[in-house]
Amino acid sequence: MTDLRITRTFSAPPELVFDFLTRRRHLLDWWGPEGTSLPDENLDFTRPGPWHSVMMNADGRRFKVSGEVVEVTPPRAVAFTWGWHDEHDDRGPESLVRIELHPVDSGTEFLLTHADLPSDDSSANHERGWTSSLAKLERLLA
Repeated sequence: MTDLRITRTFSAPPELVFDFLTRRRHLLDWWGPEGTSLPDENLDFTRPGPWHSVMMNADGRRFKVSGEVVEVTPPRAVAFTWGWHDEHDDRGPESLVRIELHPVDSGTEFLLTHADLPSDDSSANHERGWTSSLAKLERLLA
């Protein structure tokens, strides 16, 4: 198993960053890599419970991921399980995403840990996806 860690600093207070990480109205603006849309989703990380999203790329390919929100600690952390679905909608191996926020002089230090990824290739793919998504989030928070 492989763990991925991504750190960013956002020029916004932790409360605002947490709002963008947990509330559907904000998640819809940055969730998924650039160039994808969300034709189907249940994105609400404000409370424990199930979630899912279907990301569609420019070619019309759909990618479904789902899980459970397992931790909500405003405005410091949110954690959720993560599992991709195959073309038959069977859910694959589960991993865990945990995002921690820490106040700093310039705004908020953001630490994303995506744990228990099945391989280095999977980690590299997730790093590309998260990096693209976080670029959208960074523009929204600027």
